Amino acid sequence: MKIHSRVADLYNSPFNQTEEQVRLTIEELKEAQEYEMINNEKFGLLHNVDYTQIIQTETGPPTPDDMDELISRRRKTQYIFAHTKAISAFTRECTKWGVYPPMIEFNGKQTLSWRGVPILTCNKIPVKNGLTSIIAIRTGEDDHGVVGLYQMGLPEEVAPSMSVRYMGIDEKPLSLI
Repeated sequence: MKIHSRVADLYNSPFNQTEEQVRLTIEELKEAQEYEMINNEKFGLLHNVDYTQIIQTETGPPTPDDMDELISRRRKTQYIFAHTKAISAFTRECTKWGVYPPMIEFNGKQTLSWRGVPILTCNKIPVKNGLTSIIAIRTGEDDHGVVGLYQMGLPEEVAPSMSVRYMGIDEKPLSLI
């Protein structure tokens, strides 16, 4: 990331431009990391699922039975991630069946759930030709789930595993590691 010193000098009030540019760059890096965690062909969740854990819907849109089957494949499922189009299709099917998924409080907000498991939107899951995936996840080392690994103690760390090194005034004034 490069910020010309004139930008920081001219537009430093009411916000510190350098800090704001670093914050925005970190947000973009995190978005890219999330995309890779889901879609990367070598280590992404969608490409590394055991074939026995994959289910196909019976008739098209996911039904309450399909969601029950998905949750039952994983012991202690904690989260369901789906594209908003998949969530809409699921809620339409629930309405057809006369079943209404309850709302639960998750991180201080009301969230749709199924069998007590929050259904969270994820725009990183692709939709191709009207088809998409729904991911059921458990987290934590104790439950043998997904675990986030961070390199701690980096010099000049501004976020977990993200360090910013200010390079001074030259052709490369700022380096994000």
